Amino acid sequence: MQNIEYDGHIIPYTLYKSKIKNMYIYIKEGKVLVKVPSRVNENKVQDFLNKKSEWIYKNLEKSKEKIRKEKEERIEQKDIERLQKIVEENIYKYSKILGKSPKKVRIRDLKYAWGSCSSNKNISINLKLALKDERAIEYVVLHEMCHLIHMNHSKSFWDLVEKNMPKYKEYKKLLA
Repeated sequence: MQNIEYDGHIIPYTLYKSKIKNMYIYIKEGKVLVKVPSRVNENKVQDFLNKKSEWIYKNLEKSKEKIRKEKEERIEQKDIERLQKIVEENIYKYSKILGKSPKKVRIRDLKYAWGSCSSNKNISINLKLALKDERAIEYVVLHEMCHLIHMNHSKSFWDLVEKNMPKYKEYKKLLA
């Protein structure tokens, strides 16, 4: 392990020599990895890293911040159980109110949305809701349940959401 310096910060890095033509810098999981051609001398490597030190420092900080956020956002079993209970209670509640029930309800790690309702009437709820306020979870469940009646975001859809949850806009903000 070697070091470079940027603005008073010592940045450790791991150097790999390989049968390649160019020098590369990778920031991975909060670590700096440098890959250089086998024949390149240490001074050239040091000059290259010194020129790129600001870029290395900024991207290393971004990587470390991402790791910190991921640790903060870890979902524990008790959170998942709480989410399942809230989802089940609200699916039951809104099934009675709307007169419609989904075929299946799944809690999954969705990358693209808080929830979804398929044309097959299957509802998926995002696992990350386990870290959100109960009212936000209820809003997502109602939103997806309303898609059992309106498979779009038409005025009729939003009127149905608002009829069953007059403060839905307030609860939707809790998802941010």
